[in-house]
Amino acid sequence: MKCMVCFLILAISVAGCTSEKEARRREVKAYWTGQQQGTAQGQAPKFTVLVLGNVANHTIPWTIELTLAKALIEASYQGLGNPVSITVTRNGEAVKVDPIRVLRGYDFPLEAGDRIELAP
Repeated sequence: MKCMVCFLILAISVAGCTSEKEARRREVKAYWTGQQQGTAQGQAPKFTVLVLGNVANHTIPWTIELTLAKALIEASYQGLGNPVSITVTRNGEAVKVDPIRVLRGYDFPLEAGDRIELAP
């Protein structure tokens, strides 16, 4: 009898987990569908940094540790020589960054949604 009760409890708890997992799966799917639609309309997904210019990777996943230098390395610049100018745009406000300063160690954290423009 104890085994039957344990089985019923286990069956009920597994059924509850399955519906929670299914709800979470649907939630994640809806989120990524929205991200893809935004990207198709020319918007950067919410948790990424967009890099414009002659790079191999235009969309860099944002993390709390992401800095300008790390994003530039991950974007993999394809130009001949260093870029002439770097512009970081955040919330519509653009800031020019001297590429020589970046090469000398000047760095700062990026936020999700930032856009980096590299000019050859």
